[in-house]
Amino acid sequence: MRKLTYYVATSIDGYIAGPGGEVDFYPVADDLAAWANARLPETVPAPIRALTGFDAPNQRFDTVLMGRGTYELGLKTGTTNPYPHMRQYVISNTIKSVDEPAIELVPGDPLGLVRRLKQEDGLDIWLCGGGNVAAQLLPEIDEMIIKCYPVVAGAGIPAFHGGFRPTTFTLTGTETFGNGTLVTTYTR
Repeated sequence: MRKLTYYVATSIDGYIAGPGGEVDFYPVADDLAAWANARLPETVPAPIRALTGFDAPNQRFDTVLMGRGTYELGLKTGTTNPYPHMRQYVISNTIKSVDEPAIELVPGDPLGLVRRLKQEDGLDIWLCGGGNVAAQLLPEIDEMIIKCYPVVAGAGIPAFHGGFRPTTFTLTGTETFGNGTLVTTYTR
């Protein structure tokens, strides 16, 4: 059975983006980028692949889920198809349509979508954001890979934006990088 993995960047205080969707405050580190490129190359979006000539096959994921805010971050830069090397789903009740044929809009029941996808053959499923979708999909998240950057945002979009629902995970790995970023892996 396929797993759903929430692979996301956060600030020390648990925000995945600033109040306006900003993510440019995370400090970049060459050793962290090399780690991600080697282990999770499919998470590198198309514009960065095009700029750097990066072309690596998918290793962990062949499907990506994103919320409206995450998808719209790309749209602001003209990116309508951020992960053409994967099946892409945008989960949103507010977007009426997506003009990119490679992306499927899911206006309701994200849990049903994930449960169906988990039954299919293939690589794992990557939840890349946002906080509302992560809260809705918490019952189906099998693993979390959290890149905690050494910065306090103070406000913004939390990693899980929903009701109080304590859910226990087990720490299965940690790695520290030159700029102080800590990557922790948790499994259900």
